[in-house]
Amino acid sequence: MRIVAIANQKGGCGKTTVGINLAACLAREGRRTLLMDMDPQGHCALGLAVPEDQIEVSIYDVLVSGWPTGDQGSTDQGTIDLSRCTWQISANFDLAPSSTQLASFESQHAQTPGSEQRLAEILAAAGEQYEFVLVDCPPHIGLLTRNAMNAASEVLIPVDTGYFSLQGLSKQLDTVECIRHERAQPLQVRVLANLYDVRTKLGREILNELKRKFGPMMCSTFINFNTKLREGASFGQPITEYDPGSMGFRDFVRLARELIAAGGPDVVPSTLMQQAENLAARAEKLLATSRPLFGKNGFFEDGDPIESPNHEPPNHEAVQEKIDRIYGVRATEEGVVFVAHAPEAENVMLAGDFNNWSPQSTPMVRGEGDGRFKALLPLTPGKYCYRYVIDGHWCHDPHNERVETNPFGDLNSVVEVS
Repeated sequence: MRIVAIANQKGGCGKTTVGINLAACLAREGRRTLLMDMDPQGHCALGLAVPEDQIEVSIYDVLVSGWPTGDQGSTDQGTIDLSRCTWQISANFDLAPSSTQLASFESQHAQTPGSEQRLAEILAAAGEQYEFVLVDCPPHIGLLTRNAMNAASEVLIPVDTGYFSLQGLSKQLDTVECIRHERAQPLQVRVLANLYDVRTKLGREILNELKRKFGPMMCSTFINFNTKLREGASFGQPITEYDPGSMGFRDFVRLARELIAAGGPDVVPSTLMQQAENLAARAEKLLATSRPLFGKNGFFEDGDPIESPNHEPPNHEAVQEKIDRIYGVRATEEGVVFVAHAPEAENVMLAGDFNNWSPQSTPMVRGEGDGRFKALLPLTPGKYCYRYVIDGHWCHDPHNERVETNPFGDLNSVVEVS
C-alpha cells in the first residue's frame, strides 16, 4: 500500500482538486484507491457530492476512537474501524470524509503520547485493502499534517505557477526535511506544477524556474489550468466523469500513470548518481536492440551494405541515416507510414490532427519481434502534427527532425503530405 500525502502549507495551490482527480484516475487505471480528507474544511466530500448532513462517521471519529478525550482523560471504549467511515465513489475509488470536528483534534491531543503516529496506526491496521491512499492535508503544518507525513511513504507537493509559489515551496521542503530526519523509513518527495497557464509569461517563467531549481523532484507531468476541473468540482464529479475528453482529464491520467510507473520510494533512485547509472543501463539496452537491424555479413535487413567497398566499418552518420529511414514517417503510394521503435512497449498508439488527437482510434501494429510498431494512414495533402502514445506516455517521434512546440510546452512531430 502506497500512502501519498498531498501537502503544501501555502493555500490556493489546488491540493484538493489534485487529490480528487488523481484518485479518480488511479481508480480508472484499475488501482484500488482511498482518498482520505485530513482537512477540517471537508472539501473532498463537497467536491464528490457526498452530503455533509449524511456523514455519520468521519475520519475524526476513527482518529479519536479508543483514545483519551478532553481534560478528564476519559477514553472511548470502542475502536471505530476505518471501513465504517468510507464512502464508495466509483469502482476502486473510496473516500474517507472529514468534518469540522477534525479541527479540535490538535487541541485535544497535542500532548497525547504518540499523537503524531495515530494515522499511521490506523492505516497499518487497514492492511492491504488499498493499493493507493491519498491524504489531502490542510494548508498549514500542524498535528494533522504531521500525522499524514508520518504515515506516508511519499509526499506530493502541488505548486501553482504563480508569484508566491517558489517561496512557499521552499518553506514546505524545509518542513518535509525536518520530518524526514525524524523518520526511520524513507520519504519520497515529488513536486507537481499545477494550475499552469501557458499563455502567461509569468507562468512559463515560474515553470522553468521550478524545473531548474527542483529538477530531480519534479513530476514530468504538469497540470494545465482548465476550467473543466472547476466545473466538475462544482457538480460534485471528478474529471473522469464530468469531461473525459478534456485537457484536465488527459493531464491527470498522465499523472496517475507516472505515479504508478515510478513505484514507491524503495524503487525510485534517491541520488543523481543512481539516476545516471539507470540511464546508462537503458542506453546499453537500446544499443543491444539496434543490432537486429544488421543482417549477416554486414548487411541491413533490406540488403543495403553497412560496409564500404574497402570493408571499413560504417561511420556514425551512415548508420544513423539508415536507422532514420527504418523508423519515423514517410509517404508511400498507399499512404503515410508511421514506424515507432519501442521494443519494450506493450502497446503503441498514434494521435494527431488526423484523428482529433484520439490515440485509441489509431493503434499501431507490432512487428515480428523487432520492436517496431507501424501504422498506415491515407492522408490528404496538408500539414499534420502527431505524437506517439507508448504505454500511456505521450512523446514526439525521435526519428523525425521536424517538431513544433505545442501550447502545453511539449513537442509535436510534424509531417507534410504533398
